[in-house]
Amino acid sequence: MSAQTATVFSAEDRIAYDRDGFLLKRGLLPQDWMRAIDEETQALHEEMARAVPEGAGVTWDKQVPGRPKRIRQLMNSELVCPTLMKAIHSDFVLDVIEGLIGPDITLFHSKLLMKAARDGTITPWHQDFGYWRHGHAAPVQVNCMLAIDPATRENGCIQFVPGSQKRGLVEHIKEDTGYGFGIYLPGYFNPRNDAVAVEMQPGDCVFFGALVIHGSDANKSDRGRRANTMAYTVTGDEPQRCRGVVRGRAL
Repeated sequence: MSAQTATVFSAEDRIAYDRDGFLLKRGLLPQDWMRAIDEETQALHEEMARAVPEGAGVTWDKQVPGRPKRIRQLMNSELVCPTLMKAIHSDFVLDVIEGLIGPDITLFHSKLLMKAARDGTITPWHQDFGYWRHGHAAPVQVNCMLAIDPATRENGCIQFVPGSQKRGLVEHIKEDTGYGFGIYLPGYFNPRNDAVAVEMQPGDCVFFGALVIHGSDANKSDRGRRANTMAYTVTGDEPQRCRGVVRGRAL
């Protein structure tokens, strides 16, 4: 680990991540970057309804009669937001990722989660490796979720079950919902006494592994809750499905 990496990722961070399965870093990205990301993603619901750029992919949320289409998730979001591309390759993020998985890092994917006001629906309890296990040998992947808007309980902030990664992969239910997130744990999004809600401000990042149980409630507020997850993996972990090496050795 470099001296620079050590300044943003401490021994205490490693202990917290190993214990809980996630790590919150407040104010990780500069506010001028966040203002740029806000501007670049402000009108994406309408822009993607007109045309989706080549290489990007949109899953739409449940259509509410009489209301416009709303994005649930936009895959390869760096293609439509230049400042997200900058964040993906930034030392702010990669120094923490290096502390978690080592120096040889590949971008697995970047996904914008829009969770529109009043229309953004539940993301049920799940483990990411429930989706990824058929393409990857081991759960070495790490997500970095960047808050673009303030994330609160009311607008559906992410929730985690601390320590659940230690139980290994749990069997998931598979169901084609027609709007993404078709793999989930029994109970869908039933209340859990062992879950904690992670409220965030723009520029905050929460890093979490592929086995920690997480989900989020519907957006019950009048404000959207945009967030972007940048998923990274160790270089060589099925690189043909990934977006390219971002630090360290290339294959």
